[in-house]
Amino acid sequence: MKWELRAAGVRRPEGLEERIATRLAFALERFVTRIERIIVFLHDVNGPRGGVDKACRIIVRVRGCGITAGGAVDSDWGVAVDRATTTIGHAVARSIDRHKPPAQRRSGRRRAADTQLPA
Repeated sequence: MKWELRAAGVRRPEGLEERIATRLAFALERFVTRIERIIVFLHDVNGPRGGVDKACRIIVRVRGCGITAGGAVDSDWGVAVDRATTTIGHAVARSIDRHKPPAQRRSGRRRAADTQLPA
């Protein structure tokens, strides 16, 4: 799965790119035939001052569904990446499910007619 990293001016720990690749593969592997593009943005809000300011934002273009985005902010790059990849995995699944015909959706909700007891 190909993806693009944009992290201008961000000092990131060694191995972070491998972690991103692994987490993206885990979260999005089942949708690989539908995904057109993945861009991962890393941004350190406060710079070297520290704090809860390491942001990871992921944008995915899904064929037939448009663009889906998700992200997370934490004080640790690894945690921010883990949360963002989990979020984007769920968001892509929801987006694909929303664009299916109603009969094919895997919704946990039932229609009112399905929940009525027989007379």
